[in-house]
Amino acid sequence: MKQFAALYQQLDASTSLLAKQAALRQYLQTAPALDAAWAVYFLAGGKPRQLVPVRLLRALAREAAGLPEWLFDECHEAVGDLAETIALLLPAPQGAHELSLADWMAQHLLPLRGLPPEELSARLRAQWALLAPDERLVYFKLITGAFRVGVSRLQVTQALAAVSDVDPKRIAQRLMGYTHIGARPSAEDYARLVRPEDAQEDAEAEREASGHPYPFFLAHPLQLPVAQMQDALGAPGDWQVEWKWDGIRAQLVRRAGETWVWSRGEELVSERFPELQQLGDALPDGTVIDGEIVAWEHALPGSAARASANLHAGSGATAALGKGAGTARGASAAPLAAPFAGGRVRPFADLQKRIGRKTLGPKILRELPVTLLAYDLLEEGGQDLRELPQHERRARLEALVVAAAHPTLQLSPLLTGASWDDLEAQRAQSRALGVEGMMLKSRAAQYGVGRTKDVGVWWKWKIDPFSVDAVLIYAQRGHGRRASLYTDYTFAVWDRPEGEEGRTLVPFAKAYSGLTDAEIAQVDAAIRKTTIESFGPVRSVRPTLVFELGFEGIARSGRHKSGIAVRFPRMLRWRRDKPVEEADTLQTLAALLPGEGP
Repeated sequence: MKQFAALYQQLDASTSLLAKQAALRQYLQTAPALDAAWAVYFLAGGKPRQLVPVRLLRALAREAAGLPEWLFDECHEAVGDLAETIALLLPAPQGAHELSLADWMAQHLLPLRGLPPEELSARLRAQWALLAPDERLVYFKLITGAFRVGVSRLQVTQALAAVSDVDPKRIAQRLMGYTHIGARPSAEDYARLVRPEDAQEDAEAEREASGHPYPFFLAHPLQLPVAQMQDALGAPGDWQVEWKWDGIRAQLVRRAGETWVWSRGEELVSERFPELQQLGDALPDGTVIDGEIVAWEHALPGSAARASANLHAGSGATAALGKGAGTARGASAAPLAAPFAGGRVRPFADLQKRIGRKTLGPKILRELPVTLLAYDLLEEGGQDLRELPQHERRARLEALVVAAAHPTLQLSPLLTGASWDDLEAQRAQSRALGVEGMMLKSRAAQYGVGRTKDVGVWWKWKIDPFSVDAVLIYAQRGHGRRASLYTDYTFAVWDRPEGEEGRTLVPFAKAYSGLTDAEIAQVDAAIRKTTIESFGPVRSVRPTLVFELGFEGIARSGRHKSGIAVRFPRMLRWRRDKPVEEADTLQTLAALLPGEGP
């Protein structure tokens, strides 16, 4: 544990990528294999299931520190991190230890889960009494699931590649599934990560045994004016163009008679989507499909023929989609029938209703079915297809979908256009389809690892976000280096149009990103001057500040006071030019809802 705590301190104290790499390599070269296995797990993003109830941990820490609740809460608010707060407040250690990170995980931390409160309390007190202050910080971060130290998965991959002299792409492949929430890394797991590459290595058998997915290929944002796209990208015919669907990116893996479904976040989600496990039964062994899980609405009898007219959206797709799609601030038209013969994609808000459930009963499965929109084939008959060009993988995917003929598997349709202006006209209709824009994939591109351009490129050509002008009404302190500043804000809009009597501000969104450090300092000063009252860490303020908020999606919600929920809200700019009275209204938001435009 001492060696891992020292590594944490080195990584946390430096902003230099070279220094972080040097520290990672030194640790991996000297740590025992089992310690290195756990270190890679945590540094690459792994988190065990909750070990200790946070409420109990806070109560024990307050008691040990001899502090009243209000003072402990003030300390937490000032520090901004629970693990660091507890590590700072506890009395000095009463003993010492010589246990490694792996010993602590196996003998002390993992056995904590599920213990009765009395035994759990005794064990926690005994454990932290043995730990030095720097070790306590790491210990509590592991317990609270808040282990973050400014090291990316890519940096861990690069460090492993350097100490093992193995290609980073091969390391990235081996890391897939390593940080799954149920994983318990072993010395053998670490040895497999860093073993030398062998030309005779049976990669197919290894994949079959593990059910692991491939590293996901990620897209770069495209922010070019349409007039420059011909010069920068060449002709549209050089690109495979698709809608950017608003769902959950996933790989469906079918091997050895079993089916696994992995999210892009490397979470095994098979149990959440039994329809996709059933789909796996219709696929041949050795198949891996990359696609998007979406909520699905099956076509009513007699409507399939009408929907099939849009199956191959071409240069005339704009007319087929219809008119009236809103701009970033305009009204949003009703979602139109997506270009599928068997139904249409439902809004992401419907998918959220399902993934937020702890149990999936027959009713929810019947009312909110899902479908996999397939857009790439990564493995066929156990053969890795990633080095094939995009257009050839697409042709094989189309043949697979036709052969499977399964209602839960749909092809992501291709779009065509005579020019980039033509495609831009189609992209302008994205909101009418409930999509986020377009994906541009080089027809010659291989399937890469992560966000890379070395084997070809994918671009995400997104539409501008929705935006409204909203009023800041509550503020809360941030975390980490922002723990002393008010950086997390709640925004509101008026409940009725300007000029009407009795108007009130109704909260509808929270946001914390989008401002510069200088702007945050100015807003923080304004919040302190206009505070009306405090509720624990939250301050209510006199409405004086207006911001333009951007967000990717909007839907009705019975859980919010405003009746509306928005996705990924962030501050686009501080509207210093706009008085509070001219901020937008609930009617403005309602006009952006699908099917509720003017």
